[in-house]
Amino acid sequence: MMQLLLKSRNIFAFLLLLLLVTVSCEKTQNSQVPNVPFSFTVNLDIANELRIPGNSMFFPGVGYGGVIVYCELEDSYYAYDATCTYEVSQGCKIKNEGVLGTCSCCGSEFILIGGAFPTSGPAAAPLRQYHVSIVNRSTLRVYN
Repeated sequence: MMQLLLKSRNIFAFLLLLLLVTVSCEKTQNSQVPNVPFSFTVNLDIANELRIPGNSMFFPGVGYGGVIVYCELEDSYYAYDATCTYEVSQGCKIKNEGVLGTCSCCGSEFILIGGAFPTSGPAAAPLRQYHVSIVNRSTLRVYN
């Protein structure tokens, strides 16, 4: 009986430690780029470059440092904050060119497909991702 009690205590301690590590990691990632609530729409009849897979567009004045919307496939979009995760300041913008984004300050490069993870440079964390929903054939809603 005593062995069972000791085993249960060890398992409980391990699970508690795992929970604490998981929660602390989540806070670190979420705090890199400040959370600024926003919601805006994109008219694809005007921003028609976003109808072509592989293209991206920058939208200033929303999010923390502006938002980059990327078209992966027809009717498949990603949106990211244009603030570098290495140099977290509104002055260090990601300049987007199609599928790649490059930080104007540290030179980190991010691939805008599936999460905007860094491919080179000192940045280790991906760009802050936002939600994109298709309202109708000509309108996207981007929000956090």
